[in-house]
Amino acid sequence: MASILYEHPLNERIRCYLRLEHLFNQLNACSDYPIKASHQVYFNALFAIVDMLERNDVRGDLIKDLEKLEQNLVLWSQSPDVDVDVLEPTLRQTISLSCHLKSNQQKWWQLKQDKFLAGLKQRFAIQGGSACFDLPQLHFWLNQERAQQDTKDWLTPLEHISQSLLLILKFIRQKSSFEQIEAPSGFYQENGEGLSLLRIKVDDAEQYYPSVSGNRLRYSIRFMSPCAESGKRYISEPTRFQLARC
Repeated sequence: MASILYEHPLNERIRCYLRLEHLFNQLNACSDYPIKASHQVYFNALFAIVDMLERNDVRGDLIKDLEKLEQNLVLWSQSPDVDVDVLEPTLRQTISLSCHLKSNQQKWWQLKQDKFLAGLKQRFAIQGGSACFDLPQLHFWLNQERAQQDTKDWLTPLEHISQSLLLILKFIRQKSSFEQIEAPSGFYQENGEGLSLLRIKVDDAEQYYPSVSGNRLRYSIRFMSPCAESGKRYISEPTRFQLARC
């Protein structure tokens, strides 16, 4: 039976990673549509990614996580039960990404210096600021043959960030398998020490969803359902879900 997957970070580093992943997913989804139809989502996501990279030490966190992953992969390679043909390409990718991120010349910085993007960004910060009379250069560009290729070219400087992010989140998610849990009165809490990410699956036929609060020491999950009068309400009956503690 189908289920809905919810994820909740238990520290600021993973929170930043998940937000970036969400934005990269939006960018990738835009490639499936003509840029005329998806340019609002595309540019909002692109500018948000650049702002996050500028304001947060994402590169430093990614490098640390890649170095930890490299150490673990080397240890795993010494086990006789490990499939070396699968492990070695991942190890090479991890080392390569780490080397690129350690470079002083970060390619994504080109996007900050692009005059066309800079002009758009100022107007996109205004509600409705991308109208034709605000940004005639945008509407001119949208009607050029090169527009679709430009959207791909602007993603190239972000490739190493995106690939590092996906690789690290992949291994974090694989740390734990899902366990079936029943929460009395729609509430569940547990010690969160050593955890960084909660993954919650709820049967899509159920009329409730999880609301999570917590940190690296302790977390709680309270189930809610939509309510026409107040927007949402607490569930008081037992709820069933699957939980992976990563």
